[in-house]
Amino acid sequence: MQLLKIIPIYLLVLLVACRSKKNNSNPEYGSDNLKIERLTKNVYVHISYLKTESYGKVPCNGMIVLSDDEAIIIDTPANDVASDELLNWLEDRVAYKIKAIVATHFHTDCLGGLNAFHQRNIPSYALNKTRTLAGAKGETIPQNGFETNLELKVGRELVISGFFGEGHTKDNIVCYIPSEKVLFGGCLIKSEGAGKGNLNDANINEWSNTVRNLKTEYSEAKLVIPGHGRPSDANLFDYTINLFNQD
Repeated sequence: MQLLKIIPIYLLVLLVACRSKKNNSNPEYGSDNLKIERLTKNVYVHISYLKTESYGKVPCNGMIVLSDDEAIIIDTPANDVASDELLNWLEDRVAYKIKAIVATHFHTDCLGGLNAFHQRNIPSYALNKTRTLAGAKGETIPQNGFETNLELKVGRELVISGFFGEGHTKDNIVCYIPSEKVLFGGCLIKSEGAGKGNLNDANINEWSNTVRNLKTEYSEAKLVIPGHGRPSDANLFDYTINLFNQD
């Protein structure tokens, strides 16, 4: 009889524990257009897909920084459909307020879904060079420009965006989260085993020098996110430097 009294209490405790675990689990999302994966406490990667003639269907990385019910997104998904899915996930499913979108260069894999952000009155930021180049290419132009560096707050987190030199493009910037020691290198940084990729707008002669500058500035980075391929550690600096070394 005593055992029968204990069992319902045990089941109740187990149910509460399961619900608690579910509530504290890492929110992720996946569809044919978009994937979202958690990397650290406050940082996620979003992966969308760009259809190209030369490389086929290319997975493209962006970054999400969450803190205190606020979000900043680095690079849009490759198109408005995937961007809407990302925004719906943030606003509806996990109830985060999106403070800003930052584009790391003028190619479609960085701002191809920018219209979806503007339609929801989300402020957009990019290097002044990026705004000029995007306009010349006929892409949607980010609303707010800066010359070399930009600091934005998201909750208690700081997001630092900066230009370190030419490489993949004339305007490629990176974004750094000091508290997490996470660097979003975008297309300036290559994933392990990757080739040189699209060089149509590249500065091959300066690419390695630019990454050397970046490595010096953010030598403490523990996680590095490339524009395409899997995130890894700071060894991606050296891999990219060696790939484009002109010596």
